[in-house]
Amino acid sequence: IIFKKLFFRSEHIRREERSKMAKLSTLLAIVLFAFAALSAKAFSPSPAFSSRPSSALGVSIKIDVGEGEPLESALRRFKREVNKSGHLMDLRHKRYFENSQEKVKRKIVQARNRKRLERMQKRRMQNRT
Repeated sequence: IIFKKLFFRSEHIRREERSKMAKLSTLLAIVLFAFAALSAKAFSPSPAFSSRPSSALGVSIKIDVGEGEPLESALRRFKREVNKSGHLMDLRHKRYFENSQEKVKRKIVQARNRKRLERMQKRRMQNRT
């Protein structure tokens, strides 16, 4: 009977020690994980450029408005410059995802239209003289 009491008492102490060790190891794992996450974030390289909206293309369009020039004509010239720069078309194409195959097809069509426009302008210039 005395042996049984001692055995159960020692078994109870072992359980308490195991639960304490399990708690300590869990706490240590959490602390190490948090430290690793913070240190990885601390040494990550900073971006070389400032963040800007994804729609910004870095195009600046300027027109000089003459003194006494009507607002409508200045606005018309500004719209013409925007269309020449192709800024709005680029924004339109970036509005939705475009895979590489679609992009190549679009570039081919754009080149074809550009060549056609150049031919038409060349003919006009020849007809002028």
